Amino acid sequence: MKILLTGGSGFIGSNFVRFVLRERPGYQVINLDALTYSGNPENLADIESDERYRFVHGDIRDIDRVAELIEEADAVVHMAAESHVDRSIMDARPFVESNALGTQTVIDALRRANPKLTKRLVHVSTDEVYGTLPLDKPEVKFTEDTPLQPNSPYAASKTASDLFVRAAFHTFGMDVCITRCSNNFGPYQFPEKVIPLFVTNLIEGKKVPLYGDGRNVRDWLHVEDHCEAVLAVLEKGSAGEVYNIGGNNERSNLELTHSILQAMNCGEEKIEYVKDRLGHDLRYAIDASKIERELGWRPTRSAWPGALEATVKWYVDNPQWWQRVRSGAYRTYYEKQYGNA
Repeated sequence: MKILLTGGSGFIGSNFVRFVLRERPGYQVINLDALTYSGNPENLADIESDERYRFVHGDIRDIDRVAELIEEADAVVHMAAESHVDRSIMDARPFVESNALGTQTVIDALRRANPKLTKRLVHVSTDEVYGTLPLDKPEVKFTEDTPLQPNSPYAASKTASDLFVRAAFHTFGMDVCITRCSNNFGPYQFPEKVIPLFVTNLIEGKKVPLYGDGRNVRDWLHVEDHCEAVLAVLEKGSAGEVYNIGGNNERSNLELTHSILQAMNCGEEKIEYVKDRLGHDLRYAIDASKIERELGWRPTRSAWPGALEATVKWYVDNPQWWQRVRSGAYRTYYEKQYGNA
């Protein structure tokens, strides 16, 4: 199989490339990425010489480029997205353009390049489209039938993209699947996200900024578990279906903070309580029983403390990576390799 992967130079995308090439030696991956601020070509620099992998610098809103690449591929895994909630609160327009318009462009390109609609599209989304859950009902979780009630501009833009994909199935009969995952963690995550932000702050002797009272709960999913699940959906999922992907690993933000402090041998004096995020969802929790029942997938890499400690260690052991990302130095590599376009 030759896969066209959008957004393959980001956190989840680069881990997906590595996972596919390791677990499916006969597969090939074309990585289409615009290399915006969080797309880092250094994430995959060590596999650039692998003949099974090819990088293409381009924008998912360029229908001609996307259609040309789809003609070469057997399937599309669509991960390219703006994903940081705080950035969407400051300026929602890039999220609408990338997540909603970009996804519709991928759909249009797939129809153009694949008139018989034989090629599968796996659209990678988020549990944030479901909104929020109560803190006092731990038994209640998001299922694939939970109504979509996004509460941030980011979540709204992803909801729009999900609905465009759903419409492509019902209107045109396209072979599409949607995945909705919980919070990912692991190596190569852009250090504006909470785990790498907290770890790198502590390495540099800084405090960690904890929103509000820290009671907000998230389900944490190791990125390799996520990649394995997406691959299972690509290979075995049923057209038109949604699959929730979770880590069975719910923790409050305060619990997460204490776990990171413990792993870094730091005390509570390193916590700085900051004003809560606008519209901060209280709790996310995934019911992933459908994908386990139908596709045989379940998380095997996400359990704490081991998975979190290994992730913390990766950032401790790879300061050259996150220091270059924080400083923007990796952009020099990008400009040298791919120009300024």
